[in-house]
Amino acid sequence: MPDDGRQFGGPRHVAIIMDGNGRWAESRGRPRLFGHHAGARRVREVVQACPDLGVEYLTIFAFSTENWKRTQKEVAGLMSLFRSYIRKEAKDLRDHNVRVRFIGDRPGLDIKLQNLMDELEEMTAECDGTNLTIAINYGGRDEVARATKRLARDVAEGRLDPEAIDVETLPRYLDTRVLPDPDLVIRTSGEARISNFLLWQSAYAEYEFIDTLWPDFTHEIFADLVASYAGRDRRFGGVKA
Repeated sequence: MPDDGRQFGGPRHVAIIMDGNGRWAESRGRPRLFGHHAGARRVREVVQACPDLGVEYLTIFAFSTENWKRTQKEVAGLMSLFRSYIRKEAKDLRDHNVRVRFIGDRPGLDIKLQNLMDELEEMTAECDGTNLTIAINYGGRDEVARATKRLARDVAEGRLDPEAIDVETLPRYLDTRVLPDPDLVIRTSGEARISNFLLWQSAYAEYEFIDTLWPDFTHEIFADLVASYAGRDRRFGGVKA
């Protein structure tokens, strides 16, 4: 059973599927990348809101393993945006005591972006405020497959007894092995699906599917969702005495 240290309080870990950037831009007659840039600016406000809301961990879904299917122009624009975001926000993140981590299939990204990701992780390694995790080239199924491969290698090389494998074993091989499971998963833009995000980790998470497009997601909306979570009855399959 998950360890819910905040069963009667706010969420410790919030994960967000940031959806709707393209539609937000198109509704204004602008190219989709205009919406992605607006969405990147929104990330800063949400990260800065976390301490006041009691959110210690924030995980955001920036680019999925399936997003490579988008047009070459949009993918190239997103990769450029990620590089720009890291360069521009690095100092501000460190100054606000934000610890940054990246999850996903990092070798599948271009080397310049990988280097920037490494540098930002190193730059913020000593920060002990909000823990921001950014999922880039990430897919839940891909993560489990990569974790299983590492686990199988340890079994083959005699470092792990297959008879000792249980539900506590696989999480030690996941990208998120140093993070607690998410308490609350939010998806913006009105779509009611999880899109291959944190499949293992979110087994007992609470979900909020809201109509707001990501560039319109405000501190106030975030605060309302966090407050709503505190009123939920979380039993993890059990029954309260």
